[in-house]
Amino acid sequence: MTNDAYSTLRVSSEHGVARIVLDNPPVNALGTAMMRDLRTVLTGLKDDPSVRVIVFSSADPEFFIAHVDMHIGEEMDTLQELAASAPADVNVFQAIGELIRHQPQVTIVKLAGKARGGGAEFVAAADMAFGAVETAGLGQIEALMGIVPGGGGTQYLRNRVGRNRALEVILTADLFDARTAASYGWINRALPADELDEYVDRVARNIAALPAGVIEAVKHSLPADDFTAGLLRENDAWTSTFSLPSAQHLISGGLQAGAQTPAGERDLEGLMRGVEH
Repeated sequence: MTNDAYSTLRVSSEHGVARIVLDNPPVNALGTAMMRDLRTVLTGLKDDPSVRVIVFSSADPEFFIAHVDMHIGEEMDTLQELAASAPADVNVFQAIGELIRHQPQVTIVKLAGKARGGGAEFVAAADMAFGAVETAGLGQIEALMGIVPGGGGTQYLRNRVGRNRALEVILTADLFDARTAASYGWINRALPADELDEYVDRVARNIAALPAGVIEAVKHSLPADDFTAGLLRENDAWTSTFSLPSAQHLISGGLQAGAQTPAGERDLEGLMRGVEH
């Protein structure tokens, strides 16, 4: 695999660990280019027996994935192309999470910065996630945009944290710090920022060095849950809210107010709460 093949990722592999660095300035928005790159690299890795662990991180220390690109509705041709090649019964956003959840390798997120919306769904789709206490944050921001999570978030959250906390996360649309996320079970562990790299690297190397067959046996024993019906319900809910004029007004207003710029994304919740309904 060569980095020349991807416009939004940096990919390397050593000693059984593939490292995928998300690199889509200015805030790592999850747009069609990143979705295509992720699908290409993860599909290729599925059949690579030399890779046993995949670690995702970000080239931007502030933002892991800000959220789905708020301009994505303007790329209908590309979205339709991605939808045509997605598995049945999932939308293009859910397809990314499902691809991550069903990788044969162990998938790990190293979360140094913020992950909202589709970024938070990405984190919850991985097998494990570790966050920096001082700087990591997770949030399902969609309600402030007049929509609901549409990339698996409702299903992944309920599975991770329970229905009551999933409702809290989605309906408050707050940004949750790493310690709270860890206490809820949203991520595995919150660590001091200066220990995050070393800890995740050690976990990845140790898992990759396990005897042949162990990873496969464990993942076979603990399969990814089947969310088929739930993902269909989520897609219906997302489609019905995304098409509302109020959602389009809020998304457009958010962009005009500075969403998808580093300054605006630092307090996106406050920015979106200030957009007139």
